[in-house]
Amino acid sequence: MNGLLSMILWAPILGMLAVLVIPKGNDNATRWTALVSTAITFALTLVLYANFDQSIPGVQLTETLPWISQFHIFYKLGIDGISLPMTLLNGLLFFLCIMSSWTVEKNLKGYFALLLMLQSTVFGVFFSLDFFLFYVYWEVMLIPMFFLIGVWGGENREYAAVKFFLYTFFGSIVMLVGIIALYYATGKGVDSFDIIAMHGGKFTDMTVHIFGTDFSFERLFFWTMFLGFAIKVPVFPFHTWLPHAHVQAPTAVSVILAGVLLKMGTYGFLRFSFPIFPAASVEYSTIIGVLGLISVIYGALCAMAQDDIKKLIAYSSVSHMGFVMMGMAAMNTQGMNGAVLQMFNHGTSTAMMFLLIGVLYERSHHRWIVRPDGTKGFGGLYTQMPKYSIIFIIGMFASMGLPGLSGFISEALIFLGIYPKFTTMTVLALIGLLLGAAYLLWAFKRMFFGEVNDEVKEYDDMNLREVAYMVPLCICVVVFGIFPSPILNIMKASVGQLVDLLSKY
Repeated sequence: MNGLLSMILWAPILGMLAVLVIPKGNDNATRWTALVSTAITFALTLVLYANFDQSIPGVQLTETLPWISQFHIFYKLGIDGISLPMTLLNGLLFFLCIMSSWTVEKNLKGYFALLLMLQSTVFGVFFSLDFFLFYVYWEVMLIPMFFLIGVWGGENREYAAVKFFLYTFFGSIVMLVGIIALYYATGKGVDSFDIIAMHGGKFTDMTVHIFGTDFSFERLFFWTMFLGFAIKVPVFPFHTWLPHAHVQAPTAVSVILAGVLLKMGTYGFLRFSFPIFPAASVEYSTIIGVLGLISVIYGALCAMAQDDIKKLIAYSSVSHMGFVMMGMAAMNTQGMNGAVLQMFNHGTSTAMMFLLIGVLYERSHHRWIVRPDGTKGFGGLYTQMPKYSIIFIIGMFASMGLPGLSGFISEALIFLGIYPKFTTMTVLALIGLLLGAAYLLWAFKRMFFGEVNDEVKEYDDMNLREVAYMVPLCICVVVFGIFPSPILNIMKASVGQLVDLLSKY
């Protein structure tokens, strides 16, 4: 279907413009316009899924238009089995986030306009097949995120927004050095920004002269890409921006940050680092695996130490993304499939958790499991909010990796992949699973069991709108936990092609 990717890419921008022209004060029209826009966009992603040929390992449904012809820069879009699951996830989560933001009142037009702009930039990252176009979307994405955190966030929102911006901008600048180097290494020809044309290990024997010394081009510029993507994941020790951004961000922004934006980092490894620099990727796979392992255990230990439930889930994201890094480091079929599947499954389960925390925050106006003065922040929630508690249990067990829910399948595939290559790390990574169960169950015990706090007695259970935006995620974690084939079949050919390339080095 010609032009489908452009339709998906630009639909949120049209929605943003529609929101901006609505007269000020007409809040319901603003909300419904944003909701309809994201609904149309999500429907288009389902059409994309229906038109996607799962047997083709390469990119398909490509669109190419000249942009800056003098430097061979093109508006070039395409989709494959690695980017399609992220596209579906992006379409679903933004639709649900608009529903969850119905109670936002502060500068409503600006809030929804920035959310729609953010959705378009994320699609741009996943669709771009031109390095220059990709970098534009990668950078422009920082603008709506900066303002969504800095204007609509919590008490320390300015600090969190600046730290998020500086960390990710620094990684982007280093990555830009690699992009410029690739442009000159390819001879500034017609394919100098063509991402797919760079795949296949074309730079393995090339050297570059810097500071009076010759360096391996591939080894050196692998690390410039690595740093840009590792900060976004975030991999230890580049993770310190994440807890601040999550805690201060409004609920919908936390959902998008954990559900989609972190996956842009791991997607970058799969789309750029591994296929463009395959020899260096294989050579440094142990380092990638070790950093993933550290993230798994360190993130879980930090989560266990938190008294703020939102910060707990933020650190759990560091831990779960560590599993993705370990799966990619295995560089075999099981590990890579598990990593891509975990990217999708973590997006749904962590979105559930952040949306649930938002529901509770609207009633309590705090997120303390235990307050700084030592008193319980919550207690007996199960008695007072049974519907909320049941959905929380589903999200918690999915995040924990309980068999029958989506987290188990992806983590099982990752362990199957890493065991032959990193046997010791596999055993150590089990500590992360155990700690994950411990911090989630301990938090659940303190919040939902015991005597009902006096303030909790005033809380209402979830209303119809809140249940409506949680049900699709519940369906995802249950259905893909029992029957993951629809997602695995999408990625199978593309991941297989990447594994075949890496196996040659």
